[in-house]
Amino acid sequence: MTLDTLKAADAAPLLLDWYDRHHRDLPWRVSPPMAARGAVADPYHVWLSEVMLQQTTVQAVKAYFDKFLRLWPRVEDLAAAETEEVMKAWAGLGYYARARNLKKCAEVVAREHGGRFPDREEGLKSLPGVGDYTAAAIAAIAFNRHSAVLDGNVERVISRLYAIETPLPAAKPEMRRLVSELTPLDRPGDFAQAMMDLGATICAPKRPACALCPFRGNCRALTVADPETFPRKAARKEKPLRLGAAFVAIDRSDAVYLRKRADSGLLGGMTEVPGTDWTARRDGETSIEAGPFAAAWEACGTVTHVFTHFELRLSVYRAEVGDMAACAEGWWEPIASLKAQALPTVMKKAITQAIPHAFKAV
Repeated sequence: MTLDTLKAADAAPLLLDWYDRHHRDLPWRVSPPMAARGAVADPYHVWLSEVMLQQTTVQAVKAYFDKFLRLWPRVEDLAAAETEEVMKAWAGLGYYARARNLKKCAEVVAREHGGRFPDREEGLKSLPGVGDYTAAAIAAIAFNRHSAVLDGNVERVISRLYAIETPLPAAKPEMRRLVSELTPLDRPGDFAQAMMDLGATICAPKRPACALCPFRGNCRALTVADPETFPRKAARKEKPLRLGAAFVAIDRSDAVYLRKRADSGLLGGMTEVPGTDWTARRDGETSIEAGPFAAAWEACGTVTHVFTHFELRLSVYRAEVGDMAACAEGWWEPIASLKAQALPTVMKKAITQAIPHAFKAV
């Protein structure tokens, strides 16, 4: 079999045979041995895991997936949950728009679809937060539809297999076409998961284990170039820098003043310490004078956090205050219960900068 003859009829058996022997055991997955015993994929589990896995590692997702299933075993349970509780459970996983859309999607599935997910890509893409990739993954894995599933791992595999010179993201349509051609009518869900596993374990970004790859005799990149140079990528633009200030107030009862962010926008609906807008300006608007109320604010350092589209640098200020009634926009939260709040990572960094023991005490 040569490179020119690698078709679905050849590729699928090679990959599925490898997957049957070397698949990853994941809490949301029905593995080949489980399927042989009659197990079928739960669309709720597939959807939940795919949303969580967007731009997040498998290892990081496992604990969150288990926690969500303990709290909300069915999509109807998640739909009925308080949004604040969902945000708290999501805290630390990042990309918080996913959590807001997760709740909205559960509500739509429960209210408009009787708790059953649509079983085709078109219907799935009508749900909040479900885009092309997630719809294809759910359709293939949960409903065994012939869908071209293209995540970062699959992009790497397919770009090397065909030595695709077009850089990402412009290469995505070509990659999706090739994946669709290779995906078999039988076991398309297993094929999709096999491609993901191959990219995660063998066709790795650095030092791929080509000798162990089921496609090693058919990989163009291995023949004509260095596989590590694929996929080709357009030159990255430098991320802009934004500045801000965070104010950590502690009262006599060892409580921290918190407030909720607006529901829309970045980190919408999450919990935060008071602070300034995040801006590119450097004219002093992130200084101590921007404190949310009169107090003996003192500087205690800077924290940096990198978002998808910009880098944020926060000047952190701390003040110890006397007994104060909670302001209308916020509340005083005991340090011992901070971990249970819907605090994004950047806010945890700011609080830790001001109170090093804050999250060690819980």
